[in-house]
Amino acid sequence: MSTLKTSVLGIDFENPFLLSSAPPTAKIESIDKAFTLGWGGAVLKTITPDGLEMIEASQRYATWKNAGRVCGFENIELLSHLTIKQWLDGIKYLKQKHPTKVQIASIMAPVVKEEWQNLVKTFNDSEVDAFELNFSCPHGMPEKGIGMAIGTNAEISSTITEWVMEVAKKPVFVKLSPNVTNIAQIAKAVEAAGADGIAAINTVQSLMGVDLDTFEPMPKVNGKSTFGGYSGMSVKPIGLRCVAQIRQNSDLPILGMGGISNWRDAAEYMSVGADVVQVCTEVMINGYAVIGAMKQGLLNYLENKGFNSPADIKNKAIANLSAHKDLNKSKQVYPHIDDALCIKCGKCATICDESEHSALSLVDGRIQVNRDACVGCSLCSHVCPKAAITMK
Repeated sequence: MSTLKTSVLGIDFENPFLLSSAPPTAKIESIDKAFTLGWGGAVLKTITPDGLEMIEASQRYATWKNAGRVCGFENIELLSHLTIKQWLDGIKYLKQKHPTKVQIASIMAPVVKEEWQNLVKTFNDSEVDAFELNFSCPHGMPEKGIGMAIGTNAEISSTITEWVMEVAKKPVFVKLSPNVTNIAQIAKAVEAAGADGIAAINTVQSLMGVDLDTFEPMPKVNGKSTFGGYSGMSVKPIGLRCVAQIRQNSDLPILGMGGISNWRDAAEYMSVGADVVQVCTEVMINGYAVIGAMKQGLLNYLENKGFNSPADIKNKAIANLSAHKDLNKSKQVYPHIDDALCIKCGKCATICDESEHSALSLVDGRIQVNRDACVGCSLCSHVCPKAAITMK
């Protein structure tokens, strides 16, 4: 029988699904509810030293929708508004009520050694299972010299990691930003500084859109806006790329995240190196109860594949990633048309003609393939409105 249980750095997870450090983990009562519904753990909304100014904007969210479905989500919300004492009391309450659930304390402080170390020392003796260092928030905090301002600088990231590792009594994960040229370089820097693990990715810096009547960027805050953090299903390809690049350069455990909205997304992250995954935007759109389908779907997959646990998925896809120069280019695929599905709209032929190759044509009501002109790019199969084209 397969199980969803897994273990990372001596921490036992009853399932690999965690809530990310974000609005869904901002309140003790909310985390309590999430644990009752079946989440394996939660990364607490980022805790800062008491007194760090935290004034929110209104509005602070914006979305990109396709056919009514939220595909992209922008957020300019800041960090936790709870005091350190409120968190300590809440962590204790949650551990007493849900002893098998994992709690990870996300922390952030100014670039001052004492500030970081004091924060870590405060939570060392609490019931948290690990720390997550927030080096990657892309809005608000970088203006104060923290958040993404840390995570885009390998030297500062390394220095703060060293400060934390001097005093930490629990495993330490460093949360990295995708808003860098080479995320593997930052990962290697914090690994060399002693980090126990990596968390990736935080949100992608973005501008959701502009109201063309008023020329106000979104989300609108009294006529103005700012760059925010982009999340949701549309960032999954970026998150997968980042996690895979980290895995190719490091053997550290990885908490993977970015656009995970179902069990398949989670399994893909594991296949490129994640040990467990974190979810945020899907919960903000559809609620904590999505965990039921995620758990059951992943368990079914494990059983169907003959895997014992999520650990068996880890790194399965890494060996199949290579440099472009190393790809096997000796064989070519060609489009095959399913006449029963094809509606003879000719879109594939038009797109092929206007995108370089002119290998398809609509002749006597049927799509014809000119194999001498076809390069097997597969564009036709992606634009077909009826999925009538497969590459073979």
